[in-house]
Amino acid sequence: MSTVVVTVPELSESVSDATMLAWKKSVGDAVAAEEILTGVETDKVTMDIPSPAGGVLVEILAQEGDTVFGGQTIARIEPGAVAEVSAPVAAANGTQHLAQQPAQHLAPNHAPNLTPSRASAMPAAAKLMADHQLAPGAVAGTGKDGRITKGDVLRAVEARGAESAAPSSPVSFLPRGKDSAAAREAALANRPEQRVPMSRLRARVAERLLQSQATNAILTTFNEVNMGPMLEMRKRMQEAFEKEHGVRLGLMSFFVMAVVHALRKFPILNASVDGTDIVYHGYFDIGIAIGSPRGLVVPILRNADKLGFAEIEKKIVDFTQKARDGKLEMEDLAGGTFTISNGGTFGSMMSTPIINPPQSAILGVHATKDRAVVENGHIVVRPMNYFALSYDHRIIDGREAVLGLAAIKESLEDPARLLFDI
Repeated sequence: MSTVVVTVPELSESVSDATMLAWKKSVGDAVAAEEILTGVETDKVTMDIPSPAGGVLVEILAQEGDTVFGGQTIARIEPGAVAEVSAPVAAANGTQHLAQQPAQHLAPNHAPNLTPSRASAMPAAAKLMADHQLAPGAVAGTGKDGRITKGDVLRAVEARGAESAAPSSPVSFLPRGKDSAAAREAALANRPEQRVPMSRLRARVAERLLQSQATNAILTTFNEVNMGPMLEMRKRMQEAFEKEHGVRLGLMSFFVMAVVHALRKFPILNASVDGTDIVYHGYFDIGIAIGSPRGLVVPILRNADKLGFAEIEKKIVDFTQKARDGKLEMEDLAGGTFTISNGGTFGSMMSTPIINPPQSAILGVHATKDRAVVENGHIVVRPMNYFALSYDHRIIDGREAVLGLAAIKESLEDPARLLFDI
């Protein structure tokens, strides 16, 4: 029976290549149809690669970290075959698998195995053990089948270094005596470092941020917003809203509504620069900055002006879950005419957000805190939030930026304005 090929999914037109992630299976392992074998990472998303058929993985053609292209063959599967489970074959294949897969992708909850006969070490771990003169039986293996990983060795070295580095007197923390050189090395070994390549997403974000600062004339204007009226309306409508729509009424839907309201009044804030041209967008695709395990991602609420509160909240919940699970698709992230970044969810009090090219403005929202403010000559306590609007001064003048932020402020301090388009 001929083998079945495993290929890289087709990439979008804007993405030319991808980077291979770790393999979850090794050569000789049995695989089930649709079982996830590995994945690829682009500068926007990660994509799982499932097995196209059940059988045995007989060949791996691309390793973790390799650059691959859409449609490229990366492995072969023999359909219907049965995996060999003898100890010599498993050991041989296991060595190859571990060389491909870093320690952090192995089963973290595997029970440590101190048996020297089974505690075979990964190549990097074996070298590290030799460097520190550690016997296999002295290191708890947490890898697959009790194998010793590099992380296991580092923890053992750290533990030994902590014991050796115990202060012998209040005067000096380093051991003295004829064995002082070895003891000092052990004492200083408790300062581990790890060099990890940037993910494609992180590298792309870094590139775009530098591009933004290098090509845009960025200025930031600030205003303070009394969140009391909006919070009171949210509290009053929360129960009925959730019962009716099956989703909680958050703050972001208010922010999106207020932003769209302001962009209608000041279209230049929704524009972008293309060479020497200004492109005015007749639609409102609002990016929502979301933190994820892979880094910052900005999924797009398309045609936000046509969405109601419930639709916005449902889409944000969906985006957040997909970002957490690494399931965002390229279509979720492409485009955008304006971005909202809510650093307040992490406690940020003030920031100057960086524009997301090719957009020309971004709104930064921060933590809401009770503060003393003056109203009608009296000092009162109100829940206040500092809003920041960063804008590209090449096409946006201070007047439009300040008035645009003021329009957002007015909509949030009097949410009824949104209903009547005032």
